[in-house]
Amino acid sequence: MNSEPFGVLIVDDEPNIRSGLAKGLAGDADRVDTAANASDALGQFTKEEYQLVIVDVRLNCGMTGIELMQRIHESHPQTPVIVITAHGTVETAVQAMRSGAFDFVLKPLDLNLVRQQVRKAREHYQLRAENDQLRSRLVDSGEIANIIGNGSAMQDVFQQIRQVAATEATVMIHGESGTGKELIARALHDLSDRSQDPFVAVNLGAMPESLLESELFGHEKGSFSGASRQKPGCFEQASEGTLFLDEVTEMSPKSQVDLLRVLESRQYTRVGGEQLMHSDTRVISATNRSVAELIEQGSFREDLLYRLNIIPIEVPPLRGRREDIPLLVEHFLESFCKRHHREPKRLSPAAMRILTDAPWPGNVRQLRNVIERIVITCDGESIHADELPLDLRKPKPGEITLPNSLAEAVEGCERQTIELALRACDLHRERTAVTLGISVRTLHYKMGRYGLH
Repeated sequence: MNSEPFGVLIVDDEPNIRSGLAKGLAGDADRVDTAANASDALGQFTKEEYQLVIVDVRLNCGMTGIELMQRIHESHPQTPVIVITAHGTVETAVQAMRSGAFDFVLKPLDLNLVRQQVRKAREHYQLRAENDQLRSRLVDSGEIANIIGNGSAMQDVFQQIRQVAATEATVMIHGESGTGKELIARALHDLSDRSQDPFVAVNLGAMPESLLESELFGHEKGSFSGASRQKPGCFEQASEGTLFLDEVTEMSPKSQVDLLRVLESRQYTRVGGEQLMHSDTRVISATNRSVAELIEQGSFREDLLYRLNIIPIEVPPLRGRREDIPLLVEHFLESFCKRHHREPKRLSPAAMRILTDAPWPGNVRQLRNVIERIVITCDGESIHADELPLDLRKPKPGEITLPNSLAEAVEGCERQTIELALRACDLHRERTAVTLGISVRTLHYKMGRYGLH
């Protein structure tokens, strides 16, 4: 966890509340300060850094607690705020949550509940701080294109990219599906002297054999049925730029010979043509298969491998770079919340732990899809472990998955029970409250807490 000191500011116009909370929270924070009104609180922020603010909704002087929270978030958007209210109804607390509060507690205060909320806020703040540090170190180390990763495995890849990009050597990128091989190819292009010229990508695994020659080298008008006009191929389109051949090991033996000839002579002709075309194109290829096994089986030419694999780059699978998963999750959450017009979301520590421990056979592409799905389908600001896809939550044979604490387990069970009861009662809140044996007010509070509105 982050070692940064954790400071709490308590803002309440009642001296007994201020002193009682300050004394009760002394063991949960490195520093606890107090302020009697909004003006004093804002003054404190000019002198000290606080990682959590606890504020009463109603303050006697000047602005309200919610207005103070909004002012704090203008200059310190990452600082969580817990709101205290004893006035009005649950709607007041809901308004606070919609205005950006981390959570709320009701008077008369239950110190154990407040301490629990403070611990959750501290964990939330530290998780954000760790991810911010990862981002900062990534920038310092020189982020490449849109590739995200700060672990040692990806730093080795970044170093190779920087060493190789400016050369004319052919590069073969090896890695499982979904690891981002095309992103690396684009990074090699963007950091090369060819960056102002075209980058052309073609997936050879998805290309029918009958069309592959025309796709790579182009064709003349009338060279075959349906060739109604002259068409430049990928080599011509990528002239003086970079041609990325994905799934290159899926090529037929004939196509392998054609490609080898171009790499050796730097010349080719269009299908149906006689004019010799010159190729000034850098070739980068990629495969998700073992080339050594394919050569041994006789399905891939060894001499072609020598031409393509002058510089090999191995891309680690996501399970081999687990330290990068929190940073990737934060990046995808932010990206998809903006794309789908959702309020910012965060993962609970338990949910993040599940994602970090998952096997990810589909690698970064699979993680990206999971995050987009939960951004769309989860309504609350917090995404809990039980909202992740079931296949990720299933323990491995013989494995027992434990929550971080008993409180976390109880909360997860309570949330799931309320959700099931709401469905059984067709979302009728009064009937749901009766079914659960609680008041409607308590139900509203818990629905707001768990994002079940």
